[in-house]
Amino acid sequence: MTLYARPLLTNGATHPAQQFRMLVRDLARGAEGITEGDDLKVTQRSTPGSGVTVSDGSAIVKGRVNTFQGHYAEANIGSADVDIAATGASPRTDMVILRIEDPEYEGSLDPAVDQVAYFQVISNVSSSATTIPDGRTGIPLARVTVPASTSTITNAMITDLRQIANPRTARSLFTQSPGSISTALGASTTFNYFSTAAGWTITIPDWATTVRMKIDICPLRFSVDNFFGSVRATFGASLTLQETLVDDNQGTGIRRVGTVVADTLILPAAYRGTSQLLRVQGAGATGNAGRIQVDSGTAMAVDIEFAEAPR
Repeated sequence: MTLYARPLLTNGATHPAQQFRMLVRDLARGAEGITEGDDLKVTQRSTPGSGVTVSDGSAIVKGRVNTFQGHYAEANIGSADVDIAATGASPRTDMVILRIEDPEYEGSLDPAVDQVAYFQVISNVSSSATTIPDGRTGIPLARVTVPASTSTITNAMITDLRQIANPRTARSLFTQSPGSISTALGASTTFNYFSTAAGWTITIPDWATTVRMKIDICPLRFSVDNFFGSVRATFGASLTLQETLVDDNQGTGIRRVGTVVADTLILPAAYRGTSQLLRVQGAGATGNAGRIQVDSGTAMAVDIEFAEAPR
């Protein structure tokens, strides 16, 4: 067979399952993994015991037996308990996976009566394994490292192996120029905000787990004396971007030099789906004699990108 003779959604036509699996592959852009960051997470049971719990969620699984097997779409509605065998005198590492066993390509299950998608435990894998160690069709969810003589599984034993098939990103550019000159900073080693730079109120997607920021401050206004200190930015009440050292040796006159603040931050769960203030600060180092300011000749721009990862 070469081309499918009847494209999907052709009136009066019938289509093989493989054709739908190829559609799933195309829609997933050939990727596999969970759909969203909190899908199919493996944790200890509500009362820790001899197994783990897999949360609800959905995933795309690539067929590995045949080049044109296509991809499978699967979902877990509600949570599912998966048993983990107790260890004896030696420790053991297991892998929990979402397994697809399609009898069109492998095994002898009957899809009319048998469960061909299920959570499976691969016992005694490498302690550093991150992928399924053989050619079976499935995606890894977690690695469980069980100490010797242990039958109770806790979160401390579980390593998350999930990958998002097509993680979401959102990138924006914001600009600002102060309307007037700010109060001079540098007399203190305590960080303070530039008084006329109000910052930006940033809306955070509810799926975001990390954010990358690059803030251009061009130019800073230097005065009074040589300046030695730092600039940074705060994001909301609990996050601070890495400090950028500012070292100026150009004397006592007014001069202008640009600088950049940049960092990658892990977003607290409480930040998701909220708006948080991003604002630039400055401070002098011990013994600094110079001062820094921003004014109407300063352009400030923030390039910000949110990204999604398993959580």
